Amino acid sequence: MKPPATPRNSISLKLKWPGSSLWLGWGMALTSTVAFSVATPIARAAITGGIDPTGLLMSRLIISSLLLGGSIALLAPRQLSIRRRGFFICSAAGLANGVGMLTYFWALTWIDSSIASMIFSISPLAVLGLLALRGERFSRRHFVRLGLGLAGIYLLIGLDAGPTGGIAWQGIGLVFITIICFAIHLSLIQWFLQDYDARPVTFYVVLVMSLVSIGVWLIQGAEWQDPGWQGWLAIGVLALVSTYLARLALFIGVQKLGGGQVALLAPLETLLTVCWSVLFLHERLTFWQWLGGSLILISALLAIKRLNRARWRPRWRVWSRP
Repeated sequence: MKPPATPRNSISLKLKWPGSSLWLGWGMALTSTVAFSVATPIARAAITGGIDPTGLLMSRLIISSLLLGGSIALLAPRQLSIRRRGFFICSAAGLANGVGMLTYFWALTWIDSSIASMIFSISPLAVLGLLALRGERFSRRHFVRLGLGLAGIYLLIGLDAGPTGGIAWQGIGLVFITIICFAIHLSLIQWFLQDYDARPVTFYVVLVMSLVSIGVWLIQGAEWQDPGWQGWLAIGVLALVSTYLARLALFIGVQKLGGGQVALLAPLETLLTVCWSVLFLHERLTFWQWLGGSLILISALLAIKRLNRARWRPRWRVWSRP
């Protein structure tokens, strides 16, 4: 006698826990957020410890390129192929982002990681500005977001900013160059590579960024200093955790949740970066700097929400972080 057939609904309930995909998505998104957040404090500690910023970034990007390329080659080798047009746009985006990453790492020789991270968090405002060039209407709310961001920056880098009570304008200027480069890099990808898979785009962008850092290192004289075990530990964490693991987790998070939901975690990433800087690097912020940073984060959050309603649905955090 045959056993009674099991209803299809009961099978689906046993094999698939309702909401499991959502939980996986948020878990991966939070993992990537935490992994990204430790990058700036670790880089700042390594640079203040005597490691050359260019050599530090070059090592990180080379290792990351090998890991990303190797993973794609093993798991989905066909994804390594990309159309010529896509490769050229990836190269342009990688060039912009490579320059931006270099200026960000150089900025960390002048300013604290908490200050750099909070200033960089206004980058969605720069993206909105470039989006206006493509016909997006610049409304009154844009000016409100911009006003909040500028007020926050004014409070953040006031006369009492910096560990010595003065302004390291060189570092501030380098971070603003990073913001411009990031906005150009993101806009190129969003405007021209929306139909491409994130994995090959990420790999080729990081690969070109590696070549940019190698080129600058050669121009600077190609001097290599052994970073020591602490330096290699920092490079390993930056490459394995803050680049490879962070991007892999982010890719899964975006697949499960969508780029708009994941992008809303950007202010949390900045807040975590500040917390790590205060806890482990003993950086200190005044009341007015905390207030300024809060205004910047509110402005960034409002800008991200606006980007999510733009004509091109941005998945901007997939492609680049410091």
